[in-house]
Amino acid sequence: MKARVHVMLKNGVLDPQGEAVRHALGSLGFDGVESVRQGKVIELELAETDAAKAEESVKAMCEKLLANTVIESYAVELD
Repeated sequence: MKARVHVMLKNGVLDPQGEAVRHALGSLGFDGVESVRQGKVIELELAETDAAKAEESVKAMCEKLLANTVIESYAVELD
C-alpha cells in the first residue's frame, strides 16, 4: 500500500521559502501572486494491507518524525 503525506507550515507561521518563491515569481513577471506557502510531500510504500492500520501507523510516523507538529500540519492519503 502506498501512503502520501502532505506537510505544510501551519497558518500564522512565517514561511520564508514561500515568500522567496512569491518574490521570484513577481520578478519573472507573474503579477498578482499575493501569497505562497511551500510544503513537502513524502511517499511511503507500506507492507500493511489494512487501510485503517496503515493510516494509524503513518500518523504515528508523522507525530514522531515526519512532521514538526508544533509548527506543521499534515494530511495522509492512502492508495
